Amino acid sequence: MESMQDTSAGLRQSASRSSQVLADAGQYLTLRLGGEEYAIDILRVQEIRSYEAPTRMVNAPPFIKGVVNLRGVIVPIVDLRLKLGIDKVEYTEFTVVIILNVRGTVIGAVVDSVSDVVTLTTQMIKPAPQFEAAIESRFVTGLANVGERMLIVMNVEALMSNAEMGLVAAALQS
Repeated sequence: MESMQDTSAGLRQSASRSSQVLADAGQYLTLRLGGEEYAIDILRVQEIRSYEAPTRMVNAPPFIKGVVNLRGVIVPIVDLRLKLGIDKVEYTEFTVVIILNVRGTVIGAVVDSVSDVVTLTTQMIKPAPQFEAAIESRFVTGLANVGERMLIVMNVEALMSNAEMGLVAAALQS
């Protein structure tokens, strides 16, 4: 009888640990920028649209491609490839715009393509090494291995920070 209780208690603890891991897990949309694969928190994604040329804004930084009207909402479009300093920027049939909701602000992010949705636990996301790079370290949450794939997990809030939103707001007011 004691061994049944011990087994039962062990199963409860194991289930508790499993549910804790699941509670720490999050779903991430994987995408391609240049030759690298990135992941962003899917809770920030509002929708994914095919790329259409936006209306260009005067005096906007080069990475702000312009704005689109999305069901009555004017949405600034940021080309993440340009923002992150990726040299080769081509618009193909796979180029998409990920509509993000960051702190209540709707913004579009142009990427080369989207792949799939993966579940990552906090244990799977390892700190990224700190060194001089084209991508600022504050934009990177960490690195995660999913099978043979190495994903760069992006911090969308830092990438589209208030400073960046200020640039977008200034461009929209021009």
